[in-house]
Amino acid sequence: MAPLIDPFARPISYLRVSVTDRCDFRCAYCMAEHMTFLPKAELLSLEELTRLCSAFVRLGVEKLRITGGEPLVRKGIMTFFEAMGKQLGGKQLGSGLKELTVTTNGSQLRKYAQGLADVGVKRINVSLDTLDDAKFAEVTRWGRLAQVLDGIAAAKEAGLRVKINAVALKGVNEDELFRLTEWCARDGHDLTWIEVMPMGEMEADRLDQFWSLRDLRARLAERYRLTDLAERSGGPARYVRLEETGQKVGFITPLSHNFCESCNRVRVTCTGELYMCLGQEDMADLRAPLRASPEDAGLEAAIRAAISRKPKGHDFDYSRQKVAGQVSRHMSHTGG
Repeated sequence: MAPLIDPFARPISYLRVSVTDRCDFRCAYCMAEHMTFLPKAELLSLEELTRLCSAFVRLGVEKLRITGGEPLVRKGIMTFFEAMGKQLGGKQLGSGLKELTVTTNGSQLRKYAQGLADVGVKRINVSLDTLDDAKFAEVTRWGRLAQVLDGIAAAKEAGLRVKINAVALKGVNEDELFRLTEWCARDGHDLTWIEVMPMGEMEADRLDQFWSLRDLRARLAERYRLTDLAERSGGPARYVRLEETGQKVGFITPLSHNFCESCNRVRVTCTGELYMCLGQEDMADLRAPLRASPEDAGLEAAIRAAISRKPKGHDFDYSRQKVAGQVSRHMSHTGG
């Protein structure tokens, strides 16, 4: 079967799928505190998600990342992980799936870490912006730091490799740059910093919290020797090695540096909307062809038609104290 190739000759081999827009946190940069979530009837069923992801795998997707919302709050979610885990390593005919992974806030890992490892998940990303209890409560609104740290410990016990994703927030975690770095080095976690993205309801203080990763990297270089790495993980991060600790640190810079030239990924929402670019509003409805027929010919045709519209890059730009290219949907809807 011919692989998915976009108009700029980029093979599409990485799919990020949101399985729910719900979350047990209310992180200030991700969603409103009093969110109105989608009616459950609009969400794809776990069986539909399995069928949809399987179609993408047949079309050449090798890496599948499960996101939300918080994916582990979806009722029955392990049945979906079990189904996709069976496709890892070509266990099923026609499957080229090489990696199944998840991005989580860590709150449910004590319950699910071992199960994830048992179905073939090797590594996970945990969103964690601060190691300060009070600041964690302020940023997440509903979260408890101790629960997340216990979840990370459970992931390590299960043999999962943990990467910490931290959003760089000016005036919030600037003073924790070295604390987070040293904690990750001590516990064996990789660390990736992410710039704030202009998605959903934009409040004035969110722009004030933009902390350029150029500045963050410069501060790291005051204490460590940074060596640029050619390594790519299939995502937008660019990596360095801190020579003093040997650890890998990544930078995702959607605002201060457009990372689109080698984009190999697309996103599917929990309602079956396929977004070819995180920073564009254009999308394709895959729920309709998915439900129109038990056969996948129409679904695969819809996927190919959508990929043929994938843009060269996003429109996010940070300049003159404003963000251009804002998109209206919340990150929790698209999939973090």
